[in-house]
Amino acid sequence: MTELRDEPPRSLEDPRDILLQQLSYYRATLLAKLDGLSPDQLTGSILPSGWSPLGLLKHLVFVERRWMQWGFEAEQVADPWGDHDPDSEGWLVAPEDSVAELTARLAEIAGRTEAVASQAELTERARLGGRFSSEPPTLGWILAHLLQEYARHVGHLDVVRELIDGQIGE
Repeated sequence: MTELRDEPPRSLEDPRDILLQQLSYYRATLLAKLDGLSPDQLTGSILPSGWSPLGLLKHLVFVERRWMQWGFEAEQVADPWGDHDPDSEGWLVAPEDSVAELTARLAEIAGRTEAVASQAELTERARLGGRFSSEPPTLGWILAHLLQEYARHVGHLDVVRELIDGQIGE
């Protein structure tokens, strides 16, 4: 995973570079916002919906995996919805989940996303047989969707972090 905490350069012109660098930026921002939280703050929730910062990290790992590995590449993956709690509408955090383990998984899937995206055209459609059985989206659409997922959830984490300890986002 490319570590990019500074905002990507505005001089980028290639749409693929723009999407990948923005994704990298938001992944790094997500991890930076988790840094310094205690185990209770990572796994607890201060919101009526009940999601936790660690649950958000796990969710985004699974989101990227669902859209790229299971979706674009049509690879059969075990438990593509493993971040969903079957007993609620929330995200599942297992006792063995940790920031270190989920960060490593995020780095792995991000590296895979970057490798796949660097070899395919943005106009290439996802393969059938994984997530999609008809009308698959293009790689460009998937990357844009991932970018909005990260941006949206990092914004949620901005608010949660401010409520937890007063740390404010950019």
